[in-house]
Amino acid sequence: MLKKFVMTTSSALLMGLSAQALSAVELTMYYPISVGGPLTEVVDGMINDFQAENPDIKVKAVYSGNYDETRVRALSALRAGEPVQLSVLGALDTHDLVDQGLVEAFSDVAQGDQNKAWLSSFYPALMANGTLDGKVWGIPFQRSTIVMFYNKDMFREAGLDPEQPPKTRAEMVEAAQKLTTDKRYGLMIPSTGYPYWMFQALALQNGHQLMNEDGTQVYFNDPKAVEALQFFQDLAQKHKVSPAGTIEWGTLRQAFVQGQTAMMWHTTGNLTAVKNEAPFEFGVAMLPSNETAGSPTGGGNFYLFKGASDEQKEAAVEFVRWMTAPERAAKWSMATGYVGVSPAAYETQALQDYAKTFPQATVARDQLAVASPEFATYETARVRELLSNAVQAALTQSKTPQAALDEAQTAADRLLRSFN
Repeated sequence: MLKKFVMTTSSALLMGLSAQALSAVELTMYYPISVGGPLTEVVDGMINDFQAENPDIKVKAVYSGNYDETRVRALSALRAGEPVQLSVLGALDTHDLVDQGLVEAFSDVAQGDQNKAWLSSFYPALMANGTLDGKVWGIPFQRSTIVMFYNKDMFREAGLDPEQPPKTRAEMVEAAQKLTTDKRYGLMIPSTGYPYWMFQALALQNGHQLMNEDGTQVYFNDPKAVEALQFFQDLAQKHKVSPAGTIEWGTLRQAFVQGQTAMMWHTTGNLTAVKNEAPFEFGVAMLPSNETAGSPTGGGNFYLFKGASDEQKEAAVEFVRWMTAPERAAKWSMATGYVGVSPAAYETQALQDYAKTFPQATVARDQLAVASPEFATYETARVRELLSNAVQAALTQSKTPQAALDEAQTAADRLLRSFN
């Protein structure tokens, strides 16, 4: 009798679990891994926790390389008719995704007072790139600003105060000259991968925006932009504090932790990796100012692709809300170094305690007060490539900063003509 009861109960449980599995809403999400560290493990862990709390939703993460590679792979899958509902793509991709009719506005799908409160809970600086025509298309998640990492031991060795990093461009050059030796450079700013992003920071510090808010015009060859690129070139050619030519994005973190440079500019998304790898005491500072302080935001937003069923849209909103909730945003920031995307994340006890022992964790957040949206236009990928090529042409001295930016301006004007 007992055996029969156990068998009957087990069969019922298995049938229940099978029914639950069959009824689960399935989501496929393409995800970029563009900086160092075990981010796939962190994301997988968060997805597993979400699924444990929401067994009726299954999320499959497809890791796809950097942001550009992820965009290509996700859109190729969509066009091939494969089921793709979500992706974390570059926040700067909003114009093109909307123009091509590929994405749903979260503000159209996430209805009700609770969802509206959620959409208004993020830092405004992080919402700028994902908001277009009065609608929210991208939800901030893997977001960053550029920060300056510096080796405190090398500062002490050079007679510099390790608790007083340079606050202006002139102070940065002076410090870099003192820090440069025959064994290391004083400063490295990456110029592959995302050269347009680093250049945008220099232009912003000159008080110059490289594009208009509508994403229909660019201002590459403005005198303030030319001066910014000249300064970038001068770090190696005039001041002799950086290597000549281009500096690799993907290996710069290793160069810093190995002592090949005393200072580096890089995404805050590298913060936890540097914390885990650096065999020395290091500091993190906001980027030095020139005419003004400034950094572009960067990183990725969640996007919801068209073609999802109503059930998948509802499940996608539930998943993205869960991933961006304050306690998860805090956990994500501590695990990676990316910015906690809402003020509420920094009010969690976990992140407050973490910041007390590791104050470097709040620098990127504090810099949001002077941050601007990442460079973004229509025809984003092509226009961005023009700018990146101009930056590299100047740094390798194949063109003058003026000539490189003049050519980029002419070509970008041609690409954007139909949007004006």
